[in-house]
Amino acid sequence: MTMTAKRPRQSALQADIRRLPYDPKAPYRFDLEVYPASELWRRGGKAQVQTTHRYDFFMLVCITRGECIQWVDFQPVACAQGTFLVLRPGQAHNLGRDEGWDGWIVLFRPEFAVPAAGVSGDFSLVPSQGRLPEKVLLDRDGLRTVTRSIQQIHDDTHLDAALDHMHALLRHQLHALLARLNLFQARQQPVEPPPSAASRRFKRFQALVEERFARWHQVADYASHLGYTEKSLGRSLAAATGTTAKAFIAARINLEAKRLLVHTELPVGMIADRLGFDEATHFTKFFKREVGCSPAEFRRRQRGESPPLPSD
Repeated sequence: MTMTAKRPRQSALQADIRRLPYDPKAPYRFDLEVYPASELWRRGGKAQVQTTHRYDFFMLVCITRGECIQWVDFQPVACAQGTFLVLRPGQAHNLGRDEGWDGWIVLFRPEFAVPAAGVSGDFSLVPSQGRLPEKVLLDRDGLRTVTRSIQQIHDDTHLDAALDHMHALLRHQLHALLARLNLFQARQQPVEPPPSAASRRFKRFQALVEERFARWHQVADYASHLGYTEKSLGRSLAAATGTTAKAFIAARINLEAKRLLVHTELPVGMIADRLGFDEATHFTKFFKREVGCSPAEFRRRQRGESPPLPSD
């Protein structure tokens, strides 16, 4: 079956990016929730499901049947049976318009994946949130194993036990699930050598860009702050990503611009100011060069709106 990437629908936009908090309906009381994907349409209705959100929590999506296209940070992600997606807080995500698929949804607060203070045991296998894979392709045996683990978590959320005991059990099961995902991912990738000096430079640069992209647009600012030359930083980016430091910074600015354009009612001038541009015209020129259309046109396309009629 051939899948086509249909643009996701958008809900009424707000003054700032819409964030969806972790807020399970009473009487559910745990910091982790599991339910079949088929419940999505019953819980929120088609319009809600096909709305783009930014979560304050992690969402794990395990596809057990069918095919679909989901959207992560405005990029289509083709999913088939055995696809396991990890959505992080802050990402723009849309479950798409395909309904002929099923699977499991796992939601949890970011802090719930951290081992509780005072808990004994070796948590060296618990992956940090930064090291979680974005997408894992499971074979038949792997899907069966992961599905069985999720089903067990789902069943255990119905146990009648003290809250602290239940959270200890669910946290342990979540750690096991995340560690298993990392193991599956590691088996599919070649063994990586120990991180090189160039790799460490890239990681430091990546973290700094995430922190300051809205204020610093020049490679020189990052190189100076990190104590590198622009050439050495450029070599590190080329080795790690195959792109330049300038392109990496531009991509991060553009991602935030897209999020603000789609999920807010902020005028283009205010978005330009938020992203560190002195003039809206400079931002528009930058965005059009990188994306291929103006900010206003991108907003209209994502909303599915028609362009304004010309005035007489």
